[in-house]
Amino acid sequence: MDSRLEELKQAVESSVEGLSSEQLSWHPPAKWCAAEVLEHLYLTYTGTIKGFAKVLEAGKPLVTTASIKQRVRALVVVGFQHMPEGRQAPANTRPRGLPAEKVRSEVGTKIAEMDAIIAQCEARIGRGSRLLDHPILGPLTARQWRTFHLVHGRHHVKQLLRLRDDVRKSKGN
Repeated sequence: MDSRLEELKQAVESSVEGLSSEQLSWHPPAKWCAAEVLEHLYLTYTGTIKGFAKVLEAGKPLVTTASIKQRVRALVVVGFQHMPEGRQAPANTRPRGLPAEKVRSEVGTKIAEMDAIIAQCEARIGRGSRLLDHPILGPLTARQWRTFHLVHGRHHVKQLLRLRDDVRKSKGN
């Protein structure tokens, strides 16, 4: 597995390790709980897998020309490795109520599946080729997709760790 995605897998899994179902469901007012953050990440991985499956099926990149706005956003997120705060998640990545234990047990597997299909597309189409459009960042290469997921995942791992600390404080643990 790519080292960035291996790092991501370890960070996500360890951020929720030892939390009970009740603790995964605890949240501050008007904020996502750990289960919802985890589900959001899970949905981004399954969405990326589906997108790259379409690339494999087409046998060619599925990209458009990047707008200036997309280029700037990609530079910030992928180039500077900074995930801006306060953005609303795209509708298809918002939590839908999947069972928390299913998401927790499968999230690492989905990261590995995502890495494998990205590698397959990269091998078939070519290293350095833009392969698939990201809904906000525009067309990205395999390397950029992996970096995006690492940066995005780190952003949410910080939230998960904060939630883990807050839920333990609120329960007196």
